[in-house]
Amino acid sequence: TTSLALVIGLTMRALSVPVAGRLIDRFGIRAVTLPAIVLFAAATASLALFADTPAKFMIIYALMGIAAAGQTPLPYAKAIAAWFDDKRGLALGVAMAGVGLGAALVPQYAQALLTAFGWKGAYLGLAALTLVVGVTAVSLAVREPDQMRPVAGTAAALPGATGREALRSGMFWKLALAFFAVALATNGTIAHVVPLLVDRGIAPGVATTAMAFAGAALIGGRLLAGYLLDRIFAPYVAAFFFAIPLVGIGMLLANLPPQYAALSVVLVGLGLGAEVDLIAFLLSRYLGLKSFGELYGYLFAAFMLGSGAGPYAMGLAFDKTGGYATALSALCVALLAACALMMSLGQYI
Repeated sequence: TTSLALVIGLTMRALSVPVAGRLIDRFGIRAVTLPAIVLFAAATASLALFADTPAKFMIIYALMGIAAAGQTPLPYAKAIAAWFDDKRGLALGVAMAGVGLGAALVPQYAQALLTAFGWKGAYLGLAALTLVVGVTAVSLAVREPDQMRPVAGTAAALPGATGREALRSGMFWKLALAFFAVALATNGTIAHVVPLLVDRGIAPGVATTAMAFAGAALIGGRLLAGYLLDRIFAPYVAAFFFAIPLVGIGMLLANLPPQYAALSVVLVGLGLGAEVDLIAFLLSRYLGLKSFGELYGYLFAAFMLGSGAGPYAMGLAFDKTGGYATALSALCVALLAACALMMSLGQYI
């Protein structure tokens, strides 16, 4: 029931992010993000108060997915892309590293709540954390430059393609396919890396320790990608970060000794960590800021669909073949295709 609820929530988020992006383009960041944070916190708290049947549990997760669309990296990436130009890459890297920091710290907080108050208290505590930290941060720190503040409910006059123009361009679809492929490969591998290593005779403790490095690599990947994007032509940086997990997956395919397990996971995590920065930076350079929210929503939806399809494809391949080699080989092909798409982008607009 929990797994199905997570799938439903992720699907609703992927479907809702483009809508949230259009609303942000039209009404501004704070006008959309602050209500979304409050609604997400309320939905999280309602799990403790009302989720007394599997159906209610899954319905509430669907509502959480819809509310989550307004507090993905989208609004923060839009604000940063507007405020920064020369140092846009580094600014995106520093801001998006917060996702990795949360992924490292919040599970510890949740476990402490579970131990002290049970699962209902844990959901209430997570709701309170979301509300206090999210509302405080957006209220105090997130601002749109004057030229991006919508006037009378209309989209600001900014350079770049409209949503409709972008959807008719090959540039948009190259970006969408590339990020779908990379999310498919990196999330598919990370989701199965522990059973993969255990299946090869590596002790579960060693396998889970290797996974712990993925969170640190995710933060490091975002910071490094942001730093490089300001100094090197972005498609080269993207191809580099898409090739790094290719090496990691190749190491897993080669069935190297256990001491290389952590390194292979770090390499996959570095690629996964760079993607959110790269989506925002490449979108701003190739399709502009006019419909940044809407287009980021479409690209993030492609990323989310790849993130969900990767683990499923890996599990299905294991059930059909009895191992992971076939799936890992296919993921290598997906990463090579993503690298080729990046190298075909051409000059910025």
